[in-house]
This record gives sequence, C-alpha cells and structure tokens, in this order.
Amino acid sequence: MGKIKTIEYFRVLPRWLFVKITDEHGNHGWGEATLEGHSQAVEGCLDAMIQRFVGYEADNIEFLWQTAHRHSFYRGGPVLMSALAGIDIALWDLLSRRLGLPLHVLLGGAVRNKIKVYSWIGGDRPRDVEAAAKERYAQGFRAIKMNATEDVDWLDSPKALETSVERCRIVKAVGLDVGLDFHGRLHKPMAKRLAKALEPHHPLFIEEPLLSEHHEGIKQLSQLTTIPIALGERLYSRWDVKRFLHDTSIDVLQPDISHCGGISEIRRIASMAEAYDVALAPHCPLGPIALAACMQVAMCTPNFTIQEMGLTIHYNTEAGAYDIKNYIKDPSVWDVTEGYVEGLKGVGLGIEVDEEEVRQVARVANVWAPKGFVGPDGSIREW
Repeated sequence: MGKIKTIEYFRVLPRWLFVKITDEHGNHGWGEATLEGHSQAVEGCLDAMIQRFVGYEADNIEFLWQTAHRHSFYRGGPVLMSALAGIDIALWDLLSRRLGLPLHVLLGGAVRNKIKVYSWIGGDRPRDVEAAAKERYAQGFRAIKMNATEDVDWLDSPKALETSVERCRIVKAVGLDVGLDFHGRLHKPMAKRLAKALEPHHPLFIEEPLLSEHHEGIKQLSQLTTIPIALGERLYSRWDVKRFLHDTSIDVLQPDISHCGGISEIRRIASMAEAYDVALAPHCPLGPIALAACMQVAMCTPNFTIQEMGLTIHYNTEAGAYDIKNYIKDPSVWDVTEGYVEGLKGVGLGIEVDEEEVRQVARVANVWAPKGFVGPDGSIREW
C-alpha cells in the first residue's frame, strides 16, 4: 500500500494526453486521458483531480473512482470521464506493476492468448482506398475500418452514396473484412438508404449509422437491416449504454477506454453487454497507453470480438512521425500476424513507456483542433 504522491499529465503529439501517477514509495503507473480536440478541458479537469486525490491510497482504485464520479454532483460526460479514465488506467497499471503481474491477471485471468485487430484506411474523405487496403493486408491485418462517406446533406442525392458501396466492394476484393463508419455524418433518410445498399456486400458492421442521441432512430434502423450495428465511442458510462442494450438496438458495443472512465468502467460495461449477447469491440484510434489498456481488458473479457488500433491512422500521419509505436520502448508488441496481435505478457499494462520521449515531446506539443465540414450552401454538416 502507498499513498498517491504525484499525478502528472503530458500533452503529446499527435493528439494524445498521458497521465503518470507515482506513489510515496516510488511505484508508478501510466494512463491515457485523450479526448480528441478537447485536451485543454480535460487538462483543467485533471488539475482539479490532482488537488483532490494526492494523498489517497493508490490501491483503493474503486473508492477513488466512486468518489470522483459521485461527489462531482454533475456526473458523466466526455470531459469528466476522460480525466477519470486517465487516472483509473494509471492506478491499475501502478497496482499490477507493484505486484509484478500483467494487469489482466488482476481482472480474473486470460480467456484468450491473442487479440484480433483492425486498423484504419481512407481518412476523413475516403477516396482511393485500394492501395491502402493492400498495404494493410501486407502489414498482417485481415480487417479494416473506413469512413463510409464524405460529408452528406440531411437529404442528399442517392448518387452521393454510390461510391460508398463501390469502395466496400473494392476493399473486400483485397481479402479484408470491412467495417464502415458512418461517423454520425448521415441523418436518417440517407442512413436507411446506405444500409440497404451495403447489405448485399456484407460489411463486418456499420458504425454510428446515426448519432447516439438519436436512440429511437438507431432502433428503427436496426429493424431494417441485417448488418450488425456498432456504436459507443460517444457513450461515457454504463448509464449511457443501458438504453441501447435494453431494446437490443445494437449488436457491437464500442466504448472508448479513455472516454468512459477507464478500465474500471469498461469492465462493467462489458459485463452488461455480455448479458444482452452484445459483442465488445473497444474504440481506440488513440495512443499506445490506451491501446495497451484495451488489450488487457480484451485478454479477460469473454464477449470481446475485435480491437481497433490506430497504426498509421491518418490523424497520426498528419502530425508527422508520431504513431502508436512512439513513446514505448518495444514497439514490436504491436506486430500483426494474420489479423492478430499477441497478448501482452509484461507486467502492468504490458508496455514500458519511454518517459524521456514523452517529456521531450510534451514541451512542444500543440493542441489538436476539432474538425468539421461545411456544405456548399454554407451550412454546418456533421463531421
């Protein structure tokens, strides 16, 4: 046992926010509190949590989690839950490193020895995807995800969707399973059309076919298509998730471990999903610490199905050379073979963070700004 001595955070390229917790005996753990495009808000929240939680017992993870959540009065939401996630992940890493065990052992032990993964192609405006698909296949992936469309109007020409179907067909011809991310860009009239058009091509899933706030629309859409419906990155707690499980409107749940309160909460969400026969496929186009935390959860979660990993995702390449193989001492842990990554075997999260690189980049890292689309008439469209 040991009390929390310091909580530090580091904004690093391309758009990530890392957290380090050290106890009074010098034990440490790393977490990730990335909330894309909103780093300053999370950093402000972390400042408040640092004042509050220095001096708490580092091993009492659930007590700290419940204190942060219940004593905040205004609970949940992306900012609070992302800040809490960074602290929660770091505390689990600290505890399991102190005990000399891989984190998944503390969560009940392994139910698998390797993790099925997919990565991204296509960018925000997916166009020529064949070359990218072939590159992913050569890297060892057997599944990818891409944005289904560019920006689309509330009710657009049916022609706006023709290229979506063609891209799906092209990528599948390479030998890859394809998840299509609608990204909440489509509204109900166009989402219904696109789901119908894609159905003969058997995508792995369609993600965020509508924004999560349109719960009733997602339920209606689920009754019109046989394609598995996935969502969850914009659900921040078990209370956000439960309505989608209760009415069986989704098939694949995609909570983001850095957005939903960390390891403690994603485990509870996973158990809820299992009770409703819903698969878990954590959202993670983020950094290596978040990915390692997801991998640890995947190792011990029966209803886990596939893990997103942001290897050379377009957001990373925009920032230059920074990717998930940065900031860790052994990037070979992310090697992909026939669609799988070997389960992480090291203590804690299973990675060793390169603290020198983290601190060096944090001195110069700028804020990653949120993006958006504007239609030809000047109106704001969903990103």
